[in-house]
Amino acid sequence: MTERAQTPLDILAEEYVAKVVSMNPFFATSMGVPGHDHEVPDYSPAGNAKFHELDRELLDKLDEIDVTDEIDRVTLAAIRERLGLEGELYDAGEHLASLNVIASPLQSMRDIFDLMPTETVENWQNIAARLSKLPQAMAGYIESLRAGAKRGLVPAVRQVKEGIKQAEELAGPNSFFVSFAKKGADSVAANDPTLQQRLAAGAAAAQSAYQELADFLVGELIKQAPEKDGVGKERYQRFSRYFLGDTVDLEETYQWGIEELRRTIAEQTAVAAEIAGPGATVADAVKVLDADEKYILHGVTELKAWMQETSNQAIRELNGTQFDIPEVAQSLECMIAPTQNGGIYYTPPSDDMSRPGRMWWSVPEGVNEFQTWQQRTTVYHEGVPGHHLQCSTAAINRDQLNSWRRNMCWCSGHGEGWALYAEKLMDELGYLKDAADRLGMLFGQRMRAARVVFDIGMHLGLNAPPEWGGKPWDAETGWEFLKENMEKDEEFVRFEFNRYLGWPGQAPAYKIGQRLWEQARARAEAAAVEKGEAFDIKAFHRNALALGSVPLCILRTEL
Repeated sequence: MTERAQTPLDILAEEYVAKVVSMNPFFATSMGVPGHDHEVPDYSPAGNAKFHELDRELLDKLDEIDVTDEIDRVTLAAIRERLGLEGELYDAGEHLASLNVIASPLQSMRDIFDLMPTETVENWQNIAARLSKLPQAMAGYIESLRAGAKRGLVPAVRQVKEGIKQAEELAGPNSFFVSFAKKGADSVAANDPTLQQRLAAGAAAAQSAYQELADFLVGELIKQAPEKDGVGKERYQRFSRYFLGDTVDLEETYQWGIEELRRTIAEQTAVAAEIAGPGATVADAVKVLDADEKYILHGVTELKAWMQETSNQAIRELNGTQFDIPEVAQSLECMIAPTQNGGIYYTPPSDDMSRPGRMWWSVPEGVNEFQTWQQRTTVYHEGVPGHHLQCSTAAINRDQLNSWRRNMCWCSGHGEGWALYAEKLMDELGYLKDAADRLGMLFGQRMRAARVVFDIGMHLGLNAPPEWGGKPWDAETGWEFLKENMEKDEEFVRFEFNRYLGWPGQAPAYKIGQRLWEQARARAEAAAVEKGEAFDIKAFHRNALALGSVPLCILRTEL
């Protein structure tokens, strides 16, 4: 592909990214931009206002920019959509009530250390410096939550209670920060007493910061927190638009989610009969599979090796047939995460690809057996053809896309929708011929459909489906509903239950995004038939991924 000349819009976008990197060192670390790993962001109201001012400044400048080509046209539409919604959320004060169990500054100040390089003395010096500055970042965060409370913007009491638990754990004697600092002190800094002291002091500072947060949540915020979990239609519609990059009819989508859930359960029941015999239930099939040694891995060493080989096989066999995977994107590292919450997730490569894409498995304490039938499709979701192919394709497309398009324009509906689409694609391509693996895929699809129903239903106060009483959703009904529709232990379901209630609109973006991806492909297939041409699915995927992550309203028009 011919290198594209940088346009005035690209220059504006690059300048914007450079300013964001300097203002948010955590984002710099996630991109792999050096020079900021020792710094922390400003989470205070003043810091948030600076970001809002930066966004408004860019949006104003867009009115004076001439569109040079088709890539510019997409960039312009995407910036206006993304930053416009950021502005709506800011005006509504959502940044002043940012506290939930998974994606708020409480977690960001801990999770950023998973992405920091740890190979050299300089790396650990940066870590020590950043640890020592967490009290500064935490003070700004507490200031924002306090300002939100003065405006009547307080997270629900359920989220505050869970935040207290997480903060107290990170402040306690078994804190991640203590073990992390000790890792550096015992390895790279083994012969450097000064650095060892700095790491120990940094860990203590981080613990102190989280104790300050816990004290604030217990002493102030929880007393003002509302009992009601649901955010109502107006707020929910705004969140939904943000996570999807598109506007959907929430009531219609809710009904679709119910039908999709029923369809998936019926398909699961049919597959269960293949596994455990005629008349078998899904629970019967699970018992059969969980007792079958060929689907069991023993210990994290076997787990990590299986993840890596499953990922490597997908890359080898899909490259050149379904996708053209650049050599630099053919490396995906499968890792055991330092956390123990049971999640499986992906972190993208650095912008220069020096840090590879990584798939992480967070193994709960005491868990030593793993069922491959449940997770083969997860490897495809997080790896290839899922997130790794998607994110790597964007990262290496430097000749065409500016860094805002490659690294900042993330839309959950697009990204997670693609990953779910990728799971179904692997089934379509024959990678889930084993009924056990297909059942595992269907459990994932069922969980994502249940999210649509639970999330929209709870936050909008809609009536539950008839099989769930037909009355307005409440926490008790929602809890039982999720337990029945997730093949997970109770701790995992509880975390997800709290996640959906505290992060409205995000979880449904997976399944709704998949729906919109499938609709885009169906339209492309229909257009090919109308022209009397054969549908080229490889070209469809190539063109779609070349766009990078874009709001789904733009994906729809472009494909």
